[in-house]
Amino acid sequence: MIAKIIEFSVRNRWLVILAWLGVAVWGLFAVLHTPVDAIPDLSENQVIVFADWMGRSPQDIEDQVTYPLSVQLQGLAGVKVIRSSSEPNFSMITIIFDEKTDFYFARNRVLERLSTAQAQLPPGVTPVMAPDATALGQIFWYTVEGEGRSLDELRAIQDFLVRYQLASIPGVAEVASVGGFVREYQVDVDPEKLRAYDLPLGTLYSAVAASNMSVGGKVITHNNTEYLIRGVGWLKGVGDLEDVVVSSRGGVPIRLRDVATVQLGAAFRRNALEKDGKEWITHIDHTPGAMETGCSSSRQAMGHALSGVNT
Repeated sequence: MIAKIIEFSVRNRWLVILAWLGVAVWGLFAVLHTPVDAIPDLSENQVIVFADWMGRSPQDIEDQVTYPLSVQLQGLAGVKVIRSSSEPNFSMITIIFDEKTDFYFARNRVLERLSTAQAQLPPGVTPVMAPDATALGQIFWYTVEGEGRSLDELRAIQDFLVRYQLASIPGVAEVASVGGFVREYQVDVDPEKLRAYDLPLGTLYSAVAASNMSVGGKVITHNNTEYLIRGVGWLKGVGDLEDVVVSSRGGVPIRLRDVATVQLGAAFRRNALEKDGKEWITHIDHTPGAMETGCSSSRQAMGHALSGVNT
């Protein structure tokens, strides 16, 4: 058999050369156009579910959130194993499916089960699925730098300006922030003043929550024209918070500033980023699949988006 192949090749040299050139051209085309993972994703076929319950210990979260969720998520089609972890303030459940199970089919099944599992959880606890991307889908890192700007200002620029532009790029599943300070309104209550006015702490919480909303009314008809009525009550700054009426004594209102100090501060943080000996802000972009060709186009689109932002 081998002798016949050699004899045929010798007698038909040009035909063999043309066949070899054809295979070489086909191989070059395949190399240039076949999508290849930039970093092979060796992780299992899994769906991650998070549930936040702020201010709770891991034991409380394990008993009232993690265990009920794990029980409810059992029995899904294609589930191989369920792993869970209870941490301070949140629970994380990893549902691992068989490799033959379609990834988005698995996410749909988990989403359907979460809608019914909500009734078994404490009030205010809402389980959510993690983005459809793994840690190996990180394709783009960038830092936000600005001389003379504070870390909380840079973080605000990222969270409310740059992040939305990058999230609109096709293929981007998540934009994760690292470093800086997250701005928040802080109300530091003076317990002595609360005692002087005989006010419980829950009254302050209810007053702030009730003051930060808008309500709708009916309409007023005037000259055959209907005018919509609405009440706008959104809190837009520190001054609005300070003017919130908590209670009254003898017709005199007790405002929030009378019993507490209101300020714009930074939330407690758990991470920081250092670059060349100085702290900055960084974001990590995840894309599902992270194909090599897709990464190139996504990086180019991200570059155009970032070039249009002047911080």
